[in-house]
This record gives sequence, C-alpha cells and structure tokens, in this order.
Amino acid sequence: YGFILLRATPLSDASHVSFSRLFASDPSGPGELDNITRFLPPSRARRLRYYPHLELFDASNLSDDGNAILDLSSPRAMLLRANSLWHSDLAYNPRRSSYSLLRAVELPPWDLEMGGNTEFADSRTAWEELAAEKKWELLTKDWTGVYNAAHSRKMGAPEFFKGLDPEEGPVSRHKVVQRHVESGRMNLCVGAYLWRLEDGEGKTVPGSEEMIKFLNEHVAKERYVTSVGWEQPGDLVIWDNRAVLHRAGEFKGVGKYRRDMRRTTAFDQGPTTAWGLNGEGVPLPTLESITKERGLPSTQPAVGKS
Repeated sequence: YGFILLRATPLSDASHVSFSRLFASDPSGPGELDNITRFLPPSRARRLRYYPHLELFDASNLSDDGNAILDLSSPRAMLLRANSLWHSDLAYNPRRSSYSLLRAVELPPWDLEMGGNTEFADSRTAWEELAAEKKWELLTKDWTGVYNAAHSRKMGAPEFFKGLDPEEGPVSRHKVVQRHVESGRMNLCVGAYLWRLEDGEGKTVPGSEEMIKFLNEHVAKERYVTSVGWEQPGDLVIWDNRAVLHRAGEFKGVGKYRRDMRRTTAFDQGPTTAWGLNGEGVPLPTLESITKERGLPSTQPAVGKS
C-alpha cells in the first residue's frame, strides 16, 4: 500500500513515537527516526508539551507555546506554505525517508467542513502509465535528481523567500526513477524538492526544468490522487514516501481554528537506495543552512487564542 488510514487511535505522543519505531526497523535491527534537533535554533522557544519527543515534527497552525494560532505573516507560516505542494517528506536529505506517520491531535469540529485534507498521489502507478517512449528515455538516460529544500520554500512563498538562493543551500542526489524495494515496482521520485536533473557526468540536463514540470504534472493527475479527510483526534495516516507524493489540501479555517497535527518520519533502511548518491553518513541539512538568506527569528508571532 502507498498509505493506510487508521481512525480514532488512542496514541499519545510517547506511543506515537514508539509505534513509529516499528516502521524504522528491518531484519538487521532497530532503525532510526528523523528528529527536529537540527531545525531548532538555540534561542527558539520550544513547544514544551513535545518535550522530550524530538522525533515529533510540528505540522500545526499553532504558535511555539501552543496557546495561540500562528500569525499568517510569520516566518514559520511562510515555511509551512510549501506543505501545499506535492512532495515526499524530507526528500532533500542525503538519507531518504521511508514511512511517515501523521496524527491529528486537535481539529476544528467536523461538521464545520473546514477541509484540510491530506492528498496522496500514486507515483508508482504514474510510472507504469507513462508513455513507453518516455519510460525508455528515463531508463536509458538514468538521470540523477538534485533535491533542494530552498527550491521548495521559494515555490511555496516566492515573495518572502525572494532573497533565498537555492545555489547556496545544501542539496541531495537520488535517482529520479527507482525500484520500490518492498513491492518491486518502479517509482518516480519527483515533487517540489526536485530542483534539477543531472547526467552521468554531473552536468545539468538541458530541458531539465521542463522535464521536471512534466513529471510532476503527470504524477498529480486526478486519476492518481486520493484525498483523506481528518474527522477526529487520534486519526492517523501512515504513508510510504518511496511510493506516493502528498500535499496539504486547502484548510478553510486558516487563522480561525486551531489545528494540531504531529508527524514522525522514519529513515529509509534500503541497502542500496537509502543514501542515494550522497555517501553514507553525510550530515543532514539544518534550518540555518536551508534559510540562511532569510533567517528565522527566535519566536513566531501569533494571533488571538481560539
């Protein structure tokens, strides 16, 4: 499966993390979950109710202290805009992600129909239904994808991040077409983090931007997309970042209603695919390295409580 949905789970922060570790493990032993340590400047206030669960990524619309709704003009709100673009989690890491587990902690009343669905695009079936000549081109060229967090940030909030130069940020390199190990099916590793294509000599492929646009639009065709609604606290979606893209759907309660979502993400354990072309053990990018042209303040403004 590309994703599964579990309704009204009894998970707490602690059990969310411990349950997630099961998806980070393989027959050789326990695996690792990604964590937020490298995204927290020393001076930034922390969401105290998360402590000590650094494995939980904050996907809420709440301020740092959790008491108010995030100001829509705040730097963190600008960062979160990229969540509405098709992507696989943390694809800009040198070590790929495998499974993500997103849990609803607090939601607006279901009958208000505020939206905020999470949408999934089946990138394996999208590969299978590509025209034969396009498959041949991708397989014979065997291009490397260059993935860049700054590129995604600029797409999500171009005016705010207009001073951010993707050329100066960290990048990772993974093959654009890969075999999904567990299913044996081929997969398109595309999405908003895919910045450019390189050939076997490390040179940018002519027409790279047009090819990326074509592949992203192909994967996002309506027939490959499923939308998942959030009904109640405890709802949990688990997806495989190596098999689907996802994005945040429109939330009509932006700036009005509290929405607390928390996510864990496991590192890929694949022996040949996890680190791509980056070299095992390459340091992971930090928030500062991604946004150094537009640094984030130590706290984020918030609007009135709701």
